[in-house]
Amino acid sequence: MVIQEIKLQDKAYPAALAEIHDAPERLYVLGTLPDMPMLTVVGTRRPTAYGRQITRQLAGECARAGFAIVSGLAIGLDTVAHEAALEVGGVTVAVMAGGLDRIHPASNRELAKRILATGGCIISEYPTGVQPQKHSFVLRNRIAAGLSEGIIVTEAQARSGTLITCNYGLAENRVIMAVPGNVTSLMSAGPNNLIRSGAVPVTSSSDVLIALGYENSASAQSITHYNKEESGIIDLIGRGYNSTEQILKESAFTPAELASTLSLMEISGKIRNLGAGQWAAS
Repeated sequence: MVIQEIKLQDKAYPAALAEIHDAPERLYVLGTLPDMPMLTVVGTRRPTAYGRQITRQLAGECARAGFAIVSGLAIGLDTVAHEAALEVGGVTVAVMAGGLDRIHPASNRELAKRILATGGCIISEYPTGVQPQKHSFVLRNRIAAGLSEGIIVTEAQARSGTLITCNYGLAENRVIMAVPGNVTSLMSAGPNNLIRSGAVPVTSSSDVLIALGYENSASAQSITHYNKEESGIIDLIGRGYNSTEQILKESAFTPAELASTLSLMEISGKIRNLGAGQWAAS
């Protein structure tokens, strides 16, 4: 896969990112920049079971709702956020702190491949050959914040580096959201402090949609994203092929692939099960 170089003045440069202070002059991109609303989900590298659970839930629900999930590919909750989006057939974007020829951390190289294989992308402001540095991890947070409509912190200590992303987001008028946690847990101190300072408390994708202004069904529908396979199914249903048997016959799916895709589309509210193997678009 070829690394694309996108300059600030290019039409392909993300519009939201171009508006921030100190926008990168160049972006290096592996994969495809998603043309859909983006949401940054970040958290500690040392999560609790609660942090993993709520991050997986929120990132998965928001990916189903039509957001591309942005995070930093770091170990811990960044990894969970990316994986959750992939698990529901969503799109995810990883922002790197070094050149794209050296995926960091090495333990997430397979995850990076999955992100690319499912229509997402990996981006950096650094050309190939540049090693990640301490300051570049800080600077990449402004890109994660700038790409997105909002930022969710699911679990972090009071002085966690994760909160730097929120500072960038606040400076650029992004919506800051945080997951409330046990007041005795050090890993919930960061989100709890953010909420005390005015961040929006969120516990579900419904809270996120409301915070971002998608609180009614019409608005929520407007951000619904269909991948290539889902678009094909919606097209077939629209043409009258609305049974599982007909869709299977008219498509390139295997029975197992179709069953899985239909199930995920039903869960995410993109189609309705009419019974007896019949489907309708929502």
